[in-house]
Formats: sequence, C-alpha cells, structure tokens
Amino acid sequence: MSTNSSGSPVLSLLIPIYNVERYLRECLDSAVAQTLEDIEIICINDGSTDNSPAIIREYMQRDARVKMIDKANSGYGDSMNRGLDMARGKYVGILESDDFMAPDALEKLVAAAERFDVDFAKANFDLYWSKPEGRRELMELFKARDCGKPVHPSDTVNAFSLKPSIWSAVYRRDFLNCNAIRFLPTPGAAFQDASFTFKVFALADTAVYLHDSVLSYRQDNEGSSVNSPNKVHCVNDEYAEIHRWIVEDYAETHSSRDVAKLLRFANIIKYDSYMWSYIRLNPKFYAEFLDRMAQEFHGALEAHEFELTDLKPWKRANLKAIVNDPQKWLTESENFAGAGAMGRAKHYARVGGPGVVVAFVLDARSEERRVG
Repeated sequence: MSTNSSGSPVLSLLIPIYNVERYLRECLDSAVAQTLEDIEIICINDGSTDNSPAIIREYMQRDARVKMIDKANSGYGDSMNRGLDMARGKYVGILESDDFMAPDALEKLVAAAERFDVDFAKANFDLYWSKPEGRRELMELFKARDCGKPVHPSDTVNAFSLKPSIWSAVYRRDFLNCNAIRFLPTPGAAFQDASFTFKVFALADTAVYLHDSVLSYRQDNEGSSVNSPNKVHCVNDEYAEIHRWIVEDYAETHSSRDVAKLLRFANIIKYDSYMWSYIRLNPKFYAEFLDRMAQEFHGALEAHEFELTDLKPWKRANLKAIVNDPQKWLTESENFAGAGAMGRAKHYARVGGPGVVVAFVLDARSEERRVG
C-alpha cells in the first residue's frame, strides 16, 4: 500500500513508553515487521528512567520510520496527545509498549477501513501470558456474524460496553481532528482510554469490525497497577469528562433525544467501569472511592440521566445499596474484591435476594458460553 496523495504515510503508529525496557524490543520488533510498510512509528518517551530511550534510539538508527518524542514525565494522556499532534498518516494506530502486534495487523485494519470507507476499523485480540510459558486466549469482542460490514456504532449500548482496547483499531486521523477527539491529560496511566473511546463510538458515522486477532495484550506486566493515590480517581475524571462533553459539546449539534440516549449509555457503562476499578484498588482507598461513586450515581439518578432498571438485576441491587449507604456496603462486603463467583453470589443474595442470585448465575453461564 502506497503513501496517500499528500506524500505522508498511510498510517502513524503511536507507542507511548514509560519504563518498559523489559518488553520494548518485542513491541518495536512487531512494529517494524508490519506487512504494511508505509507507516511512521512515533515513540513517545514519557520521561523513562530506565533503558527505554536508548532502545528507541537503537531502532531509530536501524529504521528511518521510527521517530521519538522525548519529554518529561507528564502521563499517558498528554503523551498520546503529543503523538496525535505529530502524526501525519491518513490513519492512526496505537500500540502499547508491553504488547505486540501480529505481522499483518495494520495491513488488515487499514484495508478494511479503506474498503468500507469508515471512521475506524477495530478487531479482536489475544490475552497473552508469557509465564510460566507463552499462552494466548482470544478476546472475542466481535462475533464473526458482526464483522466485515459497515456498522453505526452508537446505535446500541453494546458497543460502548466493550473493553476500550484502543490499540486493536485504526482511526481516520481527519475524523479525530475534525471532532477534536483527544485524551484527557490526567496523571499516571490508568483509564485514559475511556473518554477517548466513548467519543469515537458516539461520533463515528460508520465503523467496521474484524474477527481476526491482531494483537497480543500482555496480562503479566508486574508494572501495571492502579494502586497509587494519584490513580484512584482517574476513572472518575474520565467519566466527568464524558458527562461534560455530552452536555456541552455533543449537545451543541445533536438533539435532546440523542443527548439523553448518550447520558443513559454513559451511566450504564460507568457502573461496570467503577466496579472493575474498585476491585483493583488498594483496600485503603475503598471508602474514599465508594463515597465518590455513591455521590455521582445519586446525582445521575436524581437528574433522571438513567434508571436503576437500566441495569441487570444484581447490578441494580448492588448500586442501590452503594448509593444508599456506601460505608455500610463496604462493611458488609469486605471480601467482595477477591470473592470469586461463589462469593459474589452470596453478596448479591444479601443485597438483592434469591431472585438476583438466579439472574446473576444464569448470566454468568451465558457469558461463559459466549466467550467459550
């Protein structure tokens, strides 16, 4: 595939980098080996204190397509925005520095985007464990029946409920620029993909999904953590930005009905995001996080942005208990974070009764069949 008419590359691949010397060569090897050769590879070094900058320079000497933005540490969101500002490609791709791509990943994604003339193309990926030996498990976000055809992603909440996985996609750069879609420059590197993804799905006219797995998403990077104080409320910041964007920016050009639909979708996926975040916190932050969660959802319910009935029965019962008395919920749910399926079922029985447990078990079995 050749350069586009402006002489710029077909795609700009952004790689945000912070202290990942252990995995960086495997990542960069997969980037330079892409069968789509007409790319630029923009490495954004976010003030790494390990050998990462030297590794980037090593690849720059080998391959003229590799470039580096070398800056003081300012967090993931600011790094990505700097990369987007530098990008020249018709499309933009993203590769996390501890992951690696299949050799034909970008070629497949760009070909699909070109064929259907869409704002973005997105694919499945593999969960990857390197220890004790290499193991992969397909993360099948998209069933084969839903792939290979243009879709309007904002039609249902299902698209918004997907794991953000911004790196298993390519985006038309003019689509991002025309809609001012950027990352929230909050501290650290946790959850900054949430508002970016929401805006992409809300504003894209059309998209296309691929069933192929295009990337190995590493699960055993011991450096990944959301247990530091400056990351506790990153997810809250992302959803505050989503809410601000809907009621201010999106509302300027869309109907009140469309705004109401997006607010409802945002609150539905916000519950899942918050509970996923909660179980990954250091326990010393539980009370603080739950208090803020309760306040936010109380406000959303009071404003009729969504209803508890929009959630599945066990989620509905759980959120109602948190909103009513977050500290009581915490006291009675000390083991929720590591309880497993059986422990969760017992917890849902306490907050919602036997009927909620039945619904939870049936849905869990359905999900196992879907994934399997």
